Amino acid sequence: MKIKLKILINFFVILGILLPNLAYLQDNVFSPPETIGELGARGEKVLKEILETFPKNIKNFFFEDVLPVWLKMYQWFKKTFWDPYLGPFFQKEIEKRKPIIEEEFKQEKSEIKQSAQEEIPQVTKSLLERFKELFK
Repeated sequence: MKIKLKILINFFVILGILLPNLAYLQDNVFSPPETIGELGARGEKVLKEILETFPKNIKNFFFEDVLPVWLKMYQWFKKTFWDPYLGPFFQKEIEKRKPIIEEEFKQEKSEIKQSAQEEIPQVTKSLLERFKELFK
């Protein structure tokens, strides 16, 4: 048992040393640019790729990851709190306050009509006076 464990540990140590160094045996794909023009071309290429893929990635992230979580949270909240407790409470409060709100609405409506009847003659009078002043 100890021998198998020792062999396994040695294998992973050797593998851990060799695998990162195998990357250096490949062709140097990411070489530094030789000229400033080449640097600018690479920068433009990277920027273009970022500007093309970023909105798509954000859209996919939102619709595939974020939105489903929010919908699950909403459904959970609605099922556990709103439907059994909060919904009926608010419905009762609405029914209690509905006559008061309707009465206040009628009162506001009558106040607006009254103020409109008082202000409209003044506005038209001032408009007529302005119009007469134009011809003087």
